[in-house]
Amino acid sequence: MALAIFDLDNTLIAGDSDHSWGVFLVEKQLVDAEIYRQANDGFYADYKNGTLDIRAYLQFSLAPLTRHSMAELEKLHAEFMRDHIEPLMLPKADALLQHHRNQGDHLLIITATNGFVTHPIAKRLGVDDILATDPEVVDGRYTGNFVGEPCFQAGKITHLHEWLKHNHHSLEGAYFYSDSINDLPLLEQVDHPVVVDADERLAAIARERNWKAISLR
Repeated sequence: MALAIFDLDNTLIAGDSDHSWGVFLVEKQLVDAEIYRQANDGFYADYKNGTLDIRAYLQFSLAPLTRHSMAELEKLHAEFMRDHIEPLMLPKADALLQHHRNQGDHLLIITATNGFVTHPIAKRLGVDDILATDPEVVDGRYTGNFVGEPCFQAGKITHLHEWLKHNHHSLEGAYFYSDSINDLPLLEQVDHPVVVDADERLAAIARERNWKAISLR
């Protein structure tokens, strides 16, 4: 049994769930539409460029969670899944996940997107475990803060090694699938790095290093 590790956004799904959640909030008129849309798009551009200030982004993206009860958020997320995430599902991603299940591998998503957004998506995909940036909850409500180090860039390695301490797995023979230059640090840690519909900079590195490249689109 090996670890099969996957980035989520633009890897296992055909879009970015974090950005899509922001679009959903604008559509539902739960935020100031023009200000939020501009900021959401700006942060997403920074992410794609590899220049995202993750702490500033988390402060922005987690703030709307503080305005609603857990029950309200659960209903909103169900609507978000139906209208925004289901259309991003990829049959080839489902087939890849099933391939690793058939090999007896343990499936793990590791994503910078916060756990409120991503845990239901991982469940929908049937993935065994997920590591994500954890929003803070106090007295049953989100505070707008996050717990520990963001699960982003080299922070993904920190989260993974902490997880490995408490689970009967190792990186021996591990796979990691990602589309993003932001995930280069973790791709360099595994025996089987695979780039998936990669951005230009990651695709160039993959060619130089003879890493496997695939498309799930």
